[in-house]
Amino acid sequence: MAFRRRTKNFPLFSQEFVIHDHVDIGFCLVLCVLIGLMFEVTAKTAFLLILPQCDVSVPTADSTMVYYHYSLKDLVTILFYIFITIILHAVVQEYILDKISKRLHLSKLKHSKFNESGQLVVFHLSSVKVFYLCQLTYWLHALPELYFQKVWKEQIPCQLQYICLYLVHIARAYLLNLSHLGLILLPLQYSTEFLFYMAPLFYFAYENNEKLFNAWAAVFGITRLFILTLAVLAIGFGLARTENQVFEPEKGKVNTLLCRLCILLLVCAAQAWFMCLFIHSQLRHWREYWNQQNAKQRVPAVPRFSARLTKKESGYHENGMVKAENRISPPRTKKLKSPQGQCDVSVPTADSTMVYYHYSLKDLVTILFYIFITIILHAVVQEYILKERRT
Repeated sequence: MAFRRRTKNFPLFSQEFVIHDHVDIGFCLVLCVLIGLMFEVTAKTAFLLILPQCDVSVPTADSTMVYYHYSLKDLVTILFYIFITIILHAVVQEYILDKISKRLHLSKLKHSKFNESGQLVVFHLSSVKVFYLCQLTYWLHALPELYFQKVWKEQIPCQLQYICLYLVHIARAYLLNLSHLGLILLPLQYSTEFLFYMAPLFYFAYENNEKLFNAWAAVFGITRLFILTLAVLAIGFGLARTENQVFEPEKGKVNTLLCRLCILLLVCAAQAWFMCLFIHSQLRHWREYWNQQNAKQRVPAVPRFSARLTKKESGYHENGMVKAENRISPPRTKKLKSPQGQCDVSVPTADSTMVYYHYSLKDLVTILFYIFITIILHAVVQEYILKERRT
């Protein structure tokens, strides 16, 4: 089963072979595990890879509750689900995203952003009811995918920060038995991320449509406030009132004042960092938007034409002035100056001469002239500024 058409045969186990055929390698390993479930000899080993091992049955009045604890055996389960995630990643890429991107005819940069947004949209859409091991599996699989997908070097530091931040918070909730709080905070975070990664898809598909970006900007701040409020109420007040405030990591009990403060500090620092990045990106976006608007509002300058000689019957033109055939130019007409105040009085001072103006009936002619100037400016503003904003 090949997800990519092979255009060239690479040496076995070479770098190009692993990059091109890593999905097929993972599919073969998963297929071997699934075949192992069919036989009694290998079924126990196969179940080690598929199911969590550290389960504890607690009898209740109605039935029996099964609880799961973490252990080193979970690493084997996570490894198996990493291969599952790589296969699903390739299926989404091959049969959904590639077919859509071919129709859009995107550039390399937009194509890379489109693929990243599409993969994360699918993950956030299906992550509300996903087990913690699958959450860790997805973000751990994203690390080798940076190598397999040949991500640009400029994007790798940002991607690593993003992946490690999720790994730290999900592992913290899993290892410190904060699963109930994590099940509330993760859907809140993923709902915001879902809007953020859906926005580029609509932006590329529907001719620069930014409505989802505006919706994400409105939801982002509210989500930060909800996450901070719930974390403070659950960790700062809820866990502080419980009776078993002991530090026993082997039993999963780390409810001490220092641990609670460290957890709250980590949550608050992450949310503050998100808000700083958000404010910085919004300010940069608004700055670019207003620069584009100012560039559109500028009136285009009248092009200057070079001096040319144009032959005419009665003469020719040179530098904007008509010359006769006998090379004798007619006298230049004086430029008319704009009307100024007529009743001016000059008063000599120690340094210079001060000029004062008084009103008279002659000012009506000046006012009439500036009325025409105002009408012209009003028409220019209406035509080149307000009309472009409406369109």
